[in-house]
Amino acid sequence: MKTSVDRILTTHVGSLPRPQNVVDYLFAEDKGEEFNRAGYDQTMREEVTQVAKKQTTARVDIISDGEMSKISYATYIRHRLTGFEIGEVPRATPKDLDEYPEFRDRLAQQGGTPKYHRPICRGAIEIKDLEPLKKDIANLKSAMAEANAAEAFMNAASPGVIAVFQPNQYYPSHESYLQALAEVMKVEYETIVNSGLLLQVDCPDLAMGRHIKFRDADEAEFIRNAELQVEALNYALSDIPADRVRMHLCWGNYEGPHTHDIPLPKIMPTVMKAKPQAVLFEAANPRHAHEWQVWAEADIPEDKILIPGVLDTTTNFIEHPQLIAERILKFTDIVGRERVMAGSDCGFGTFAGFGAVHPSICWGKLNAMAEGAQLASEKLW
Repeated sequence: MKTSVDRILTTHVGSLPRPQNVVDYLFAEDKGEEFNRAGYDQTMREEVTQVAKKQTTARVDIISDGEMSKISYATYIRHRLTGFEIGEVPRATPKDLDEYPEFRDRLAQQGGTPKYHRPICRGAIEIKDLEPLKKDIANLKSAMAEANAAEAFMNAASPGVIAVFQPNQYYPSHESYLQALAEVMKVEYETIVNSGLLLQVDCPDLAMGRHIKFRDADEAEFIRNAELQVEALNYALSDIPADRVRMHLCWGNYEGPHTHDIPLPKIMPTVMKAKPQAVLFEAANPRHAHEWQVWAEADIPEDKILIPGVLDTTTNFIEHPQLIAERILKFTDIVGRERVMAGSDCGFGTFAGFGAVHPSICWGKLNAMAEGAQLASEKLW
């Protein structure tokens, strides 16, 4: 994993706005409709190349494929694994939104909630098809070369996020469900890393899970399960060097009150047990910007790299480069300039066809991040 040896490097969480031709294919696939597979594959190759070039043009140092082929960060797994079926179960809304029902309902009426099929585990989980993963890897590596990118990462769902957000109706316990997921995701993780790409595991279960699945549980129960989820993740990563893996921590990429977000100090010990060397986390939005102080007081292992969000991914404000530089410098003061990169709070296209930030403004934000990183670098080197 590249580190900031002579300047602050820039990256982001992974998902980027998908063009409509990609969205149309993804929803056809998700609905089980007929579609042109050759056209699908060609579109994915072309759009991954385009999104890679847009990132390097915006001076993003460590790029991704924008998650072009994934309808969402976690539900994509049903197309690659057995055991998952489409079904209807009550959806738990974030607890903070339920306290403001008029706002919650207005969001839904205005299309402010994603629409996709929800997988439910109703059978044994095994690998069904590795070809989609292999195509994703080939597309990103080819796009890297065309965009002249120095390094790239590929997103993958953590066992915990799959278990927390995809209901289990087959395995006898949360622990056994997690273990089955860890076994299959281990293969995906190793395939990504063995290709030469960095792996990013997405772990909103360790924070957002508190006010979704575990909204009615006590804090101790949530943390007990989070510990199990980290154990499953570490098992799945057991044969991968820590410096080839990044982990994203998230309280939910939506504009809302967020008054039930679990405070960072409560989960910090659990998060620090996870194997990935780099941690990407929210540090720009109004509910978590203050938590740089938590990192300053935390016992952070010396090998960890911090990638704070310096861009809010739920608003169309373009952050001023000077503000971005200030945010970066708060963290370099904590762990040193070599152990900090600039990132985003979350993805800009968490779900296909859905995102609060307008696509053109997404690129404006990434450009501003590069400018802010340059300003910070001038102070640090």
